[in-house]
Amino acid sequence: MKNSATHVIVGAGPIGSGTARRLADAGHQVIVVTRSGSGPEHPGIELVAADAADQARLAKIAAGAHAIYNCANPPYHRWATDWPPLAASLLGAAEATGARLVTMSNLYVYAADSSPMRTTDPLDPPSKKGAIRAQMWAEALAAHEAGTVRVTEARASDYYGPGLGQNGHLGDRVMPKLIAGQSVSVVGASDVAHSWSYVDDVCDTLVVLGTDDRALGLAWHVPTLPPMSVQQMADEVSRVAGHGPATVKPMPNLLLKVAGLFSKPIREIGEMLYQFTARFELDSTDTTETFGFEATPLSEQIEATIASYDSSAQPVAVGTA
Repeated sequence: MKNSATHVIVGAGPIGSGTARRLADAGHQVIVVTRSGSGPEHPGIELVAADAADQARLAKIAAGAHAIYNCANPPYHRWATDWPPLAASLLGAAEATGARLVTMSNLYVYAADSSPMRTTDPLDPPSKKGAIRAQMWAEALAAHEAGTVRVTEARASDYYGPGLGQNGHLGDRVMPKLIAGQSVSVVGASDVAHSWSYVDDVCDTLVVLGTDDRALGLAWHVPTLPPMSVQQMADEVSRVAGHGPATVKPMPNLLLKVAGLFSKPIREIGEMLYQFTARFELDSTDTTETFGFEATPLSEQIEATIASYDSSAQPVAVGTA
């Protein structure tokens, strides 16, 4: 294929796998790197088992590549230990190979009261995890401005959509129940406006950033629909699934704290609760105006998400959320 290239994707979650499939479908050669060697099955995708924090190994894998994509996502409680060496390795491998570095990030880098958040906003993270993400971008951008590497970054709000699995506030813990007409419990308030980034739109954004030179040196927000509260989203899913309004119950903070005593990842959610207690809105106007694509219509998002849960998928029993 004319203009085909090699793209290396670190991480095989819903975003890494979805991006890999899109690039492979477009005729590119894709290498997916994970510790286990897992990833999507596709004739244009090669699966490689490697520790991406090993810069020399990653640079060897990415030799001659057009782009390296950071779609990794260490567990919350390991961000402080895992992200610095992993981010440094990805940046170093991009510099060594001449590949552009495309990083998948989030909105943790912005101040808590800055909605609607824009990429031109100053980075003022209110959490430890946000500070880690902000430092990663600062180091990558400094290297870009020094001329040693080319970088860009995509930022999305909370994911939802097909293939999300256990990830996300609208993932497997919630979606099967809504589809079955059951009540759900959620973290934070259920009635505040919140941006939800559809997984297909996230993957499409990464493909654009990895192949369009206009993306370089800047961060971009994933095209995302106007914000909806958890209750509004749940009602819409329930309606499309053939039920009435959804019953949504905010999870008591005490219950979350107790659960955190037995789970390190849950314990880390506490500092991120600000995102679900006040308006949390992403502005993706710049991305749409520059690259010419918009978020998938809500009806298509929800229909595809419901369809992804086949009849054999059993909802989690009521009361175990």
